[in-house]
Amino acid sequence: MPTLNWIGKDAVVNHHLDIQFHLLKDVPDLSCGESGEGNLIVQGDNLVALKTLLPYYAGQVKCIYIDPPYNTGNEKWIYNDNVNSPLIREWLGKVVGGEGETLDRHDRWLCMMYPRLALLRQLLREDGAIFISIDDNEVQALRYLMDSLQFQFIATILWQKVYSPKNSARHFSEDHDYILVYAKNADVWRPNLLPRNLDQDSAYKNRDNDPRGPWKTGDLSARNFYSQGTYEIVCPSGRVIPHPPTGMYWRVSKEKFLELDHDRRIWWGKDGNAIPQIKRFLSEVKQGVVPQTMWFYEDVGHTQEAKKELLEIIDFVDSESVFITPKPTRLIERILQIGSNPGDTVLDSFAGSGTTGHAVLKLNRATPGEPPRHFILVELEPKVVREITAERVRRVAGGYTSTKGERVAALGGGFRFCELGEPISVSGKIRETVTFGELARHVYFTETGEPLPRERVTNSPFIGACRGVGVYLLYNGILGDKSADGGNVLTRAILAQLPPYEGQKVVYCAGCLLGQDRLQAERIIVRQIPYEINVS
Repeated sequence: MPTLNWIGKDAVVNHHLDIQFHLLKDVPDLSCGESGEGNLIVQGDNLVALKTLLPYYAGQVKCIYIDPPYNTGNEKWIYNDNVNSPLIREWLGKVVGGEGETLDRHDRWLCMMYPRLALLRQLLREDGAIFISIDDNEVQALRYLMDSLQFQFIATILWQKVYSPKNSARHFSEDHDYILVYAKNADVWRPNLLPRNLDQDSAYKNRDNDPRGPWKTGDLSARNFYSQGTYEIVCPSGRVIPHPPTGMYWRVSKEKFLELDHDRRIWWGKDGNAIPQIKRFLSEVKQGVVPQTMWFYEDVGHTQEAKKELLEIIDFVDSESVFITPKPTRLIERILQIGSNPGDTVLDSFAGSGTTGHAVLKLNRATPGEPPRHFILVELEPKVVREITAERVRRVAGGYTSTKGERVAALGGGFRFCELGEPISVSGKIRETVTFGELARHVYFTETGEPLPRERVTNSPFIGACRGVGVYLLYNGILGDKSADGGNVLTRAILAQLPPYEGQKVVYCAGCLLGQDRLQAERIIVRQIPYEINVS
């Protein structure tokens, strides 16, 4: 397989492994509705945020949609689309070192994307898929990145993003963007069918009052060779059709044809003299449509619709604050219809104007009685995430008065708003602000590679078991003794208090006073806090 090289690649291919886990800090004043809604908006660098989300969501996200910078060279808006912002330059200087100053904008973009995509893959379910909006600037590079990270290619969708040509175009008016679709495992991922529309159903008629309902015809002949497909047919009118059309074959054998005719599944025309066709009943077709790769603006919206939609929800201070490339809600709804089901978790780590959260709430409202989809949105820019991303989702969830003065009904739902807090450890020590529950999620994930199940109650030193290994944590006086030599140290007395587990045990603790023979007899591996806790 061809590989892609760029300046700075060696510094970033394993960089996601070095990112420290951080704490998530709740901001109740910016949250909306009940905290148990399951939706989350995170303010902070999405690279750190994605690493921090692993103990909660690794292998749990069914559908990811991202709209990263297209790297067009445009520096005149808030996202600085040539990846030349001070934050990115500072990050590149730390990670890539001296080479960071010599990177061109394509190198910077690749360095920025690689570790983020690596973490997104870890969050994706085995039967999940990622949809990525992109244009011609980086579509080829992005495909090489996705292939090298062992995502499995599904399709390239063309979205017609404009409804009229741009007469100012230097060469061609660019009418489309791409949406790349990759699965974690293409053998198990399957797209959902899209709902049928009235135009598709209108092709079905009932011209002979068949009790099975509306139908439409399909060709009886095909070009593929069929050894039993060259027989003579006699029409009800008496007309003889000696053979299929030249170069064609009947699709079914004569015996099968006679069965279909007996069952009134052959249409001979109004006068019984036409070349026979097979009747296909609406009641028997799939109750949906296989997704196609051409998405027209009539069906999923265009950029002007997206801007209009956003401007009706958010009253921007000036034109410089308006997103120039928001995506229409109808576009994201289609992605979610194809890539997720009720009850699934959806992630957008370049959340921008919050369209993904809006689309999730719209779908939830349209499917009452079904388990709601849940969203996770991550946005770097503090001003954007507070004044646009979260504010948009808050307004559509609770209802709002549009900038035109019209009242728009609430979609329902809510979200928990968090900021990225401090790293879990500093100078090799666990921060005092880290709670037992936070550290439990962390050690369980780093030990097992799987997130601690959400319903797990973390009020016991036994965190849980995974693949035959029981994981324990003695921290912060979980057994009621917070003294330095007390409940956080594995002693004979503490061992007797631990919930039993038949099998290999891993105990995270501040110290151990048991001998090696006793540990072997009890099948215990000790990992000392903080030295043997993996913080990255």
